[in-house]
Amino acid sequence: MAFQSRSQRLEESVKIAWGMTGAGHYLKDTVDLFVELKRNYSDRVSITSFVSRAAEEVARVYGLFQYLPAVSPGGYMEEIILETEQGWSYPKTGRFSRGIYDALFVSPTTSNTVAKIAHGIADSLVTNAAAHAVKAGVSVFIVPVDIAGSIKSPVPYFIDRDLCTECRECARACPNDAINEQIDYLRCNGCGLCTDVCDYDAIQGGAVNLVVREIDKNNVQTLRKLSGITVLNDPTELKDALWAMF
Repeated sequence: MAFQSRSQRLEESVKIAWGMTGAGHYLKDTVDLFVELKRNYSDRVSITSFVSRAAEEVARVYGLFQYLPAVSPGGYMEEIILETEQGWSYPKTGRFSRGIYDALFVSPTTSNTVAKIAHGIADSLVTNAAAHAVKAGVSVFIVPVDIAGSIKSPVPYFIDRDLCTECRECARACPNDAINEQIDYLRCNGCGLCTDVCDYDAIQGGAVNLVVREIDKNNVQTLRKLSGITVLNDPTELKDALWAMF
C-alpha cells in the first residue's frame, strides 16, 4: 500500500465541525458520543471543536473539558477553537464559506443560542459558525436542550450549608482554590476531590427539574422551519446523524 501523507488522509476524511454551547444538559452525552466517534473512525474523520465562552466554563465545571483533545487532537481541521481566543470577527468560522466541512453539529445548544440562530443573529462563535454554514450549503444539525415540557438537568457540585460544618477540608483539598463559602465555578474543574474528603456529604451534585419556557419552545419550532437546519431531539438522534456520515 502506498504511503499517504497526513494532508492526503485529511483530504479523504469526513470533516465535521462541533459547536458546543454553555448547557449542562446533554453535555456528557454529547462529549461521550464525539469521543466514541473519533475513537471508532479515527482514520476517517476530522473534527474541529468550536467552543463558546460559556461552554468552556461549563465543561470545566463538569470535569469534561479534559476529554476534548480526544475529539480534536490538534492540527489543521482538528483544533479546539475557543471563543475566548478569537477576535470579534471569529475568523476561523470563515472556513464554512469555503465549503470544506461536511456538516456542523451544535450540541448541546442553549435556549439563548437557539433563539439567536432562529432569528438570524450571529454575534458569537457558534452562531457565526451556523450562519456561515447555512450560507455555504453545509448541513447544520442542532440539539436544543429546551424543547418542550420539562427537563431533568444535572447540576455541578455545590455546598449544602445545612450539612457543612466548616471544617475546611474541602478547601484544603481543592487544587484550584475554588472553595470558600461556596464553590467558585470559574475556578472549579469538576475533579470531585472535595467530595472525597467531606465526611458530612455536604458537597453534592445531582439533577434538578426545570420547566421549558413557552418562548424557548416557540424558538425551537421556528428553528425547525429554517432551510439548511435539522433539529435533533436528543443524543440518540445525534448519534444516528453522526454515524450516518459514514
